[in-house]
Amino acid sequence: MSTEWASPRFSELDAWESADILQALWEGQLAAVAAIGPALPAMEAAAAAAEAGLRRDGRLLYVGAGTSARIGVQDGAELPPTFDWPEERLGFAVAGGEGALVQAVEGAEDSTQDAALWAEHAEIRSDDVVIGLSASGITPFTLAVLRRARDRGAVTIGIANNPDTPILRDCTHPILVATGAEAIAGSTRMKAGTAQKIVLNLLSTLIMIRLGRVYRGRMVAMRATNTKLRRRGVAMVAQIAGCDAETAASALAAAEGDIPRAVLVALGIDRDDAASLLMRNGGNLRAALAEAGPA
Repeated sequence: MSTEWASPRFSELDAWESADILQALWEGQLAAVAAIGPALPAMEAAAAAAEAGLRRDGRLLYVGAGTSARIGVQDGAELPPTFDWPEERLGFAVAGGEGALVQAVEGAEDSTQDAALWAEHAEIRSDDVVIGLSASGITPFTLAVLRRARDRGAVTIGIANNPDTPILRDCTHPILVATGAEAIAGSTRMKAGTAQKIVLNLLSTLIMIRLGRVYRGRMVAMRATNTKLRRRGVAMVAQIAGCDAETAASALAAAEGDIPRAVLVALGIDRDDAASLLMRNGGNLRAALAEAGPA
């Protein structure tokens, strides 16, 4: 596994000057970003498959151990406030349980029994999307969940940093980001971790865009849970509907904070009609506006 190699270049790393160490680590981060380019087609295919299941009320389930689990939880936890993704359609299989997110649980990644129990409790179904992350590509816990999910017909996405590994063979949509040896051998929280985080950033955002939760580059499905976000919501409604801030704020109040519905209300559509229009179009503001026609 290339992520475990000890690179001769860094054999004296601990004797280097701090500036040289930072330069080398920074270059590694740049290399991690560059390694994602070849994986874009695989990510596009995975997002298309995920979209289909999620439109049928499937769930997004993240699976991982250690750093990979923490990266998955970070990505998933940001979807409800950013894109109004329902919490009940989000899940996390973390080797060692939630406590492992803040403190390492040694040996947890080897427990296929825990993985089987989680998969059974989750009742994975065919419309679900299961994303497994493993730098090595051989993590037993992650592999066990992915295999069970695949056997149940779910869309399975495997993200790994080593080629020709089981996680890439045992899923329906493999995503390889070959980041190679780390500056500190085996420290996959570095290049491999950065690459995994970027892949999830891109993948989940693309899925949410395809599901109609973004309009004109704006987070129209966001939850306005604080003063800053409420101001942002008013600004979005005003910009999209072409109205003043006072009208936008009034429309948002009438729409109970729902930005797409508020846009339609600000354009003169009755609140209930706006809700029905969005429902017919799966919540997609662009499609709803097209059906509504010119204001």
